[in-house]
Amino acid sequence: MIDRLPMQIDPLNRRGWINVYFPEDYFSTDRRYPVLYMFDGQNLFFDQQAPFGHSWKLKEFMDLQENPCIVIGLECDSIDQNRLHEYTPYALTDTFYGPTRGLGSVLMEWIVHVLKPYVDENFRTWPQREATAIAGSSMGGLMAFFAVVRHNHVFSKAACLSPSLFICAEEISKEFEQMEMNPDTRIYWSFGTKELSPVRRVKTEILLNEYKWLLESRGGLGRVRFIANAKHNEKNWSAQNPDYYSFLWNDPNDL
Repeated sequence: MIDRLPMQIDPLNRRGWINVYFPEDYFSTDRRYPVLYMFDGQNLFFDQQAPFGHSWKLKEFMDLQENPCIVIGLECDSIDQNRLHEYTPYALTDTFYGPTRGLGSVLMEWIVHVLKPYVDENFRTWPQREATAIAGSSMGGLMAFFAVVRHNHVFSKAACLSPSLFICAEEISKEFEQMEMNPDTRIYWSFGTKELSPVRRVKTEILLNEYKWLLESRGGLGRVRFIANAKHNEKNWSAQNPDYYSFLWNDPNDL
């Protein structure tokens, strides 16, 4: 079941929407579930809701899982450049998208201190960090990485698909180096080979392998994927549902 609920995001002075996926047996048992928070919630479940006509088809995928999550898909603000501002963690004066207000850090504070408590109070969740993950693609992938770094006490896992790292590579790399990370942290990074030029692919591979090494030097677990012939779109990201989901939740001995 998918429910779409309005949420007032006070620090951003706007109304937002969350798309909530409930596992098939949610209403027939008293079972509790882990939670996967996701950005760009409008792209997750229904093709007709997705702006580009192709969703991640997460409902069909989750319905087949033996151990599904509750999924909280926060829709973005698609007006003008608002998504850029809200999905960039740092205020930047000069990027290839233009200047950004850095409202991503504000949005994450709201997610941690308002949205997550609401979800844990109203739905049958496992609220512990070990049962709390976050994911996204493109700018949402950047935000998922930022979330697991800045709020590692809340999120133990992140899937960062085609993350827009280079918009703030210096800032987020510095924060990742300096922040303490719990040794059970897992981070999945991926890119399609057709969304990167040869030069950018080399730079990206170097950067992600540095991140993976840094995470694993602290006891965490990282995975880096470059997917042949995949482009920067929902079709590529939906095809990765089995891979990132397995990586985030399976016993590491099974990976």
